[in-house]
Amino acid sequence: MRVLMTGASGGIGTRLRTLLKAHYPSLRLSDLAAPKDLGADEEFVAADLADMTAVERATKGIDAILHLGGHSIEGTWPQILDANIVGCYNLFEAAHRNGVKRVVFASSNHAVGYYPRTHHIGIDEPVRPDSRYGVSKAFGEALGAMYAYKHGLAVTSLRIGNFGDIPIDKRRLAIWLHPDDLVQLVRIGFEHPAIRCEIFYGASLNERAWWDNSNAYKFGYRPKHRAEHHVAHALAEQSKLAPDPVGDFYQGGTFCSAEFTASKTDIWS
Repeated sequence: MRVLMTGASGGIGTRLRTLLKAHYPSLRLSDLAAPKDLGADEEFVAADLADMTAVERATKGIDAILHLGGHSIEGTWPQILDANIVGCYNLFEAAHRNGVKRVVFASSNHAVGYYPRTHHIGIDEPVRPDSRYGVSKAFGEALGAMYAYKHGLAVTSLRIGNFGDIPIDKRRLAIWLHPDDLVQLVRIGFEHPAIRCEIFYGASLNERAWWDNSNAYKFGYRPKHRAEHHVAHALAEQSKLAPDPVGDFYQGGTFCSAEFTASKTDIWS
């Protein structure tokens, strides 16, 4: 399988390069600029996602795409528009034009960030984006669905929680995703024969999870890493953080409290 990974120079992409090559030796990397430690045996194609010609070039001859590229945090509307809206459209359209069979789209928990932490949500609840970034991820999920049903791409959207080796605060105990478990989810999206258009939560084995990830389990997902093994460290780090009445109430954390101007009575609705 010939695999393209966009966003190869970013935090997640950097970590996944080695992990994915063990499963997909024909791995092509793409980003605005090449990783500083790019190996002589690694293929890299520079591409600005807002440039359709460049994206078509990057996706040519590819069977499956892991789309990590784009603006990875909250940003201005022009930043989000170019990288995450136009760029996401270009990625799916170029994939369609070039006959790519499967796309795994890196969505985010911020597509549903305005659900209270008291809510246990699955994949069928309406999106509640907590930011312009979250809006772009909800857009990407919808765009992926259109290309799946209109053009036959097999699309998997991963609502990634917090990616890292350990959960670093109380919120992350609910949304943590270990790199090994992300690789497992990506492999399901690339290889499972029954994938058509699916949403999975990108989370490890988290007893405090706010998400029903049974859809991923239905496709064989079995996370290997457990958040509660790191609870002492996470709670110790949490004690160093200042209270955030809005961010501590909603699943999206500080993305919810940033620029928040609703009345306090609206927080608890």
